[in-house]
Amino acid sequence: MDKLTDLSLTAARRHLAAGDFTAVELTEAHLAAIQETAGLNAYITVTADAALAMAAAADQREAAGNAPAMNGLPIGVKDLFCTNGVATTAASHILDGFVPTYESTVSQQLWDHGAVMLGKTNLDEFAMGSSNLSSYYGAVENPWRRTDKPEEKLVPGGSSGGSAAAVAAGSAMASIGTDTGGSVRQPAALNGVVGLKPTYGRCSRWGIIAFASSLDQAGPITQTVADAALMLGCMAGHDAKDSTSAAQPVPDFSAALSGDIRGLKIGIPTEYRVAGLSAEVEKLWNTGIDWLTSAGAEVVDISLPLTSYALPTYYIIAPAEASSNLARYDGVRYGLRVDGDSLEEMYENTRAAGFGDEVQRRILVGTYVLSAGYYDAYYRKAQRVRQLIRNDFIDAFKGVDAILTPTTPSAAFGIDSPPLDPVEMYLLDIFTVTLNLAGLPGISVPAGLSQHGLPLGLQVIGRPWDEATVLRVGEVLETAAGFSHRAGQRAGGKR
Repeated sequence: MDKLTDLSLTAARRHLAAGDFTAVELTEAHLAAIQETAGLNAYITVTADAALAMAAAADQREAAGNAPAMNGLPIGVKDLFCTNGVATTAASHILDGFVPTYESTVSQQLWDHGAVMLGKTNLDEFAMGSSNLSSYYGAVENPWRRTDKPEEKLVPGGSSGGSAAAVAAGSAMASIGTDTGGSVRQPAALNGVVGLKPTYGRCSRWGIIAFASSLDQAGPITQTVADAALMLGCMAGHDAKDSTSAAQPVPDFSAALSGDIRGLKIGIPTEYRVAGLSAEVEKLWNTGIDWLTSAGAEVVDISLPLTSYALPTYYIIAPAEASSNLARYDGVRYGLRVDGDSLEEMYENTRAAGFGDEVQRRILVGTYVLSAGYYDAYYRKAQRVRQLIRNDFIDAFKGVDAILTPTTPSAAFGIDSPPLDPVEMYLLDIFTVTLNLAGLPGISVPAGLSQHGLPLGLQVIGRPWDEATVLRVGEVLETAAGFSHRAGQRAGGKR
């Protein structure tokens, strides 16, 4: 048997049911791994005592024969999910001292299914970023290293970079993140793990600190596609407390993993072969096409003509919604307060000290596009383009069952050598933002290594509410790729 921190969720559940080890032993192994990998800065808060208490309760359920689906499995929680009695920071100075008295619906459902909380993982401040460099608590470090520059520290991607890095480093069996423009899938690709974004409305947003309310969606980050299917089944479902939560039945996602995609039509969008796409990513994409063809799928060229408008549309809508959502952080009700000579000055001082550069930048952009005289020119027009982008996908899915694309245009870059231009940083989400604009499900699967030994991912996009097909195609890719490399090891290292 592999060491405990190398096991997948599904494998660990089999061992727990067989009595090969206890949930407490499994949790202790991951808490030790958190200490060993503390230099990655993947966690903001570690909840060791609570984790061991939850694990002990899981062992009691196991002994009584009433273990639920994720009983005893230790996971990380992105510090954007409110957790009852545990500090929730959104990686921002402005939420200093905020300890919720309630639990987010998604995390509560995971605890109800027996999962164990290891702690709160690091992220870009208020989930605004693609690199995890904007956290008030410091940058997260990718556990992977370039083979030609092993001394260079790399970004884990963002915003759920801490969640992805923890899974890749073995300091969490899995984790939950949020995806607003690719913030689950992009860091999953850069860390060599699986990241699933469900259909908008599949998982409740209640108790998740909002970035852009019409785009945010919770999703799992895991070692395998089967693990993602297991977690989604526990996370999903209608929630009356969230008006955007859909009253859709939750299928058995694990049962959908048949390994058979014969007869499925897979679309390849011409417009995704963009300038700046690295040659090795394009080669991997073509290899992925060959894998699906060999598995019996039919590959079809499709057109998504408004692809080039997705990023500018996203970076109008997302900041606009962020500027509205972040208006509540004023130093009056909770979190940081910096006093001033007047109420208005206190507001200004608190927000200036509490928000980092990237958050301030997006608030300014969002406020501008919502202002009188610019609302029609920018925000209303962006909403119209968003509907046209959604229509592109509706038309495409009339002829295909799923779509295959790269997840990112390149591998992870150095922490000390990020793009100098914020707009260039935004281009890292070029293949992922369309799904959030259209509300579609998608999964990133690790499929290969770059020439410098860094992970690269392929993305499967599906119809609304058809996560089952997305997972099925994703598992076929996973099997064909045979990606068994581990962070910190060269090619050939085993998962």
